[in-house]
Formats: sequence, C-alpha cells, structure tokens
Amino acid sequence: MGIARNRQKKIWITEINDIIRGACGGFLFGIPLLYTMEVWWIGSRANPPIVMLAIALLFVVVFLLNRTEGFKKHKRNCPLYQSITDTVEAMAIGIFCSSFVLILLQEITLELPLKEALGKIIFEGVPFTLGVALANHFLGDTRNSNTQEQTNRKNDGNSEGLSATLADIGATLIGATVIAFNIAPTDEVPMLAAAVSPPWLLVIMASSLVISYGIVFEAGFSNQQKRRQQKGIFQRPLSETVMSYLVSLLAATFMLWFFQQLTFNDPWTIWLEHTLLLGLPATIGGAAGRLAV
Repeated sequence: MGIARNRQKKIWITEINDIIRGACGGFLFGIPLLYTMEVWWIGSRANPPIVMLAIALLFVVVFLLNRTEGFKKHKRNCPLYQSITDTVEAMAIGIFCSSFVLILLQEITLELPLKEALGKIIFEGVPFTLGVALANHFLGDTRNSNTQEQTNRKNDGNSEGLSATLADIGATLIGATVIAFNIAPTDEVPMLAAAVSPPWLLVIMASSLVISYGIVFEAGFSNQQKRRQQKGIFQRPLSETVMSYLVSLLAATFMLWFFQQLTFNDPWTIWLEHTLLLGLPATIGGAAGRLAV
C-alpha cells in the first residue's frame, strides 16, 4: 500500500512539474505577441470557422512536436494515444495562460462578448501553446541532475560571490531589453494603462514576480540546481526574484523614456502605470536572461 501511494505521489509531482515547465515555456514564447493590438483585433473579428481552423492547425503542429520531444519527459516514439493526450494538455495550458494574461491586461472583461473573447484567446494562445510544446526541447530539464554534479556546482557557487550577482543583473538587463524593447515604443502600453486601476496594478506586480520565480526556480529549466546553490548578495530564490524584478522595472522605465513614451512632465502615476505594465514582459525576459548564466 505504501509503495503504491509513493508511486502515485511521484506521478502527481512529475505531472505538476511538467505543467509548470510547460506554462513557463508558454510565457517565454508567447508574452511578446500579447502586447500586439493587431492580434487582439484579428482575434475579436475572427469568424467561428476561422477559429476552428486555427485550433485544428495548432493541434496538428503541436502533435508533431510531441512526437519528437514535447513538454513532458517521454521517450521518443511513445504510443499514439500518449502524443494525443499530451497535445490536448499542451493546448489547454497554452489557452489557459493566454486567457490569464489577457484578463490581467484587461483585454478580456465581463463586458466583452463571448465570441470576441474566444477569438482573442485562441489567436493569442497559438504562441503560448507552441511555447509549451517547445519548452522541453529548447530549455531542457535539469531536475534529475546527479548528486555529484550538484555538489560541484555548489562549490563553484560558493566562490562566485559578488560576480554571480553582477552577472545576474547584467543577464536580467539583457533579457528584459530583448523582450521589451520592441514593445516600449508602441501604443499598446498607453492603451493598457488607460484601462488598468491601481489595485489591478498590484495583481500585475504579483503575477510578474510569480511567473519570474516559476521560470527560474520551479520549471526545471537549465542550470536551475546551480541557481539555487549560488552564494552572493541576492543569491536566494526570493531575494533574487525581487532584485531582478526591480532591475527589470528600471530597464522598462529607461526604455519608455528613451522612446519618449514618458517625459519628466508626466505625473508620477503615469510613470508607475506604464512601467509596471511594460515590467511584465521585461521581467519574463529578465528571467530568460538569467537562465543563460
């Protein structure tokens, strides 16, 4: 009985890890397109046959990806039914994540007609779902690292100190810039800021922190064990996440000022709203940058 219970527990833990890794991959790949108003409009105007065609095509693409290496750790040439269930699960994760962010950005509200909401979710869900399917292939899974390798990394981490912290700051700035630089000069951020209330900004801040933490420390991507064992000024999961979020916000503020989306004549509330909204993709980019160091 105890062995069966432990086995069932391991199955659930593995499933949860797969879902977290897939969702984080979706955020990494899908977040830039969510700040594109043209996709919002295309989705809201799409007819049901076009939406169904998009779902069918997405299913085929994700199914083919799962036959090679999807977001779960299966052996290649797994049974057909396994690839089908993985495809359905990947699409569900992608659609859920895109729905969550669209609600977070107030692009889906209770007043929006169901047809328009579904169109937005499906069209924005395409890059999210592809990110879910490709997460394992491009970003890898390091949860099964052996003990000796972890020990060596821990010893290396103890000697890094300040240099590890500076490397994280640099990687965060680079990643945040790569993801958010193309969003900063557009009209999407002011449009979104006009619809967001102050309490909702707190939700965006919390979501940014949770997603960043999940990508770097919970999804099982490359160098995750090494990151947990590094020793430095902010080299702990929570402190590093907060520090990197502040660095990403600083980068977002500079980019908005650089593209003259913010000026020194604007009220501080405008600066805060715009920075926090651009801070979401910047934080995700910063998390991706930290995965590379």
